[in-house]
Amino acid sequence: MRGWWKQCERAVIAAAVAGCLGHAAPVGAVRLKDIARVDAGTELQLVGYGIVVGLDGTGDSRSSTFTMQSVRNMLARLGITVPEGSVRVKNAAAVMVVARMYPYQRRGSRFDVSVSSLGDAKSLEGGTLLYTPLATPEGLVYANAQGALSVGGFSARGGESKVAQNYVLVGRVPGGAVVETEWAPPGVADNLMILLDDPDFTTARRVAEAINRELKTAGARPVDAGTVIMPPPPARDRIDPRTARVELLSRIESVSVEPDVAARLVVNERTGTIVAGEHVTIAAVAVAHGNLSVKIESRPAVSQAEPFAHGKTVVTNETQVDAEAEAGGLFPIEESASVGDLARALNALGVTPRDMIAIFQALKEAGALHAELRVL
Repeated sequence: MRGWWKQCERAVIAAAVAGCLGHAAPVGAVRLKDIARVDAGTELQLVGYGIVVGLDGTGDSRSSTFTMQSVRNMLARLGITVPEGSVRVKNAAAVMVVARMYPYQRRGSRFDVSVSSLGDAKSLEGGTLLYTPLATPEGLVYANAQGALSVGGFSARGGESKVAQNYVLVGRVPGGAVVETEWAPPGVADNLMILLDDPDFTTARRVAEAINRELKTAGARPVDAGTVIMPPPPARDRIDPRTARVELLSRIESVSVEPDVAARLVVNERTGTIVAGEHVTIAAVAVAHGNLSVKIESRPAVSQAEPFAHGKTVVTNETQVDAEAEAGGLFPIEESASVGDLARALNALGVTPRDMIAIFQALKEAGALHAELRVL
């Protein structure tokens, strides 16, 4: 009897494990909220012009005329008249203030702003941003910013010597912006809209299928590579439509989706950085790559005239040019099926990252690189 009970217990555990594995998210799956914006509308890009005061002599000089004009205008609004040309303020700097405001932020909510020097200030360390309206490009003011700057670095000068850490002409005001005008996407009763961060037809189809599996409906459908729509939640008695909408969006955000990533190779020639996607492959090719080094030396030579020749002493430059090319053979590279194979094949050539960038560009021109090549 005890043996039979043990067998039943093992069977139940095995069935439970099989059920959990059957509903487990696939490898590479991510939450929908991490790859898309669910019915959130677009964020607002806000910008404003302001003045930072309280600097220790590191503000704008008199050559920044707009700073002097801004200070005079500010003092005039405070009832202080200052003659033109008499303003010499080294403790103030003109700045541009930028921020991003997200939908559904209520009046009184706070968010961070970034402050950047506009004139010839030396540092914004220790400064305070004065009251600055933040508006859209159309001129609609949605928030106001003010507060002490956090630069995250320092700069010290002594004569011709200077010691600096990090960048001191850009800072942030944590929680410095206060929402004055609320903004939310219009049309609460319209269809729910899901916008993919990276539009892709396969990913859009997978998103719709994952949502329908989670909600056990067939309402979600892709309309293009970057948009999936679904009807609003059905009306229920004694349930606020807005509450039902929030519950539905919360379930949709947590849906696991495996996005389809295109084969893409990104290179940065300035830093020599190379990033290869998962599906990057190359066809079977032969590659020859050699470095050409050119060395130019210039040495001053003095040409002096003979005695009693009434000539002049002339200084000329003797230039010597040496060119050296590294010997390189033709290396065959077999067709690769993964990023690891591609990395091993190129590392076998003994080339540097900057040489790899040139090779990738040549492979793309030859039609052997099966990926999109992006050069930053």
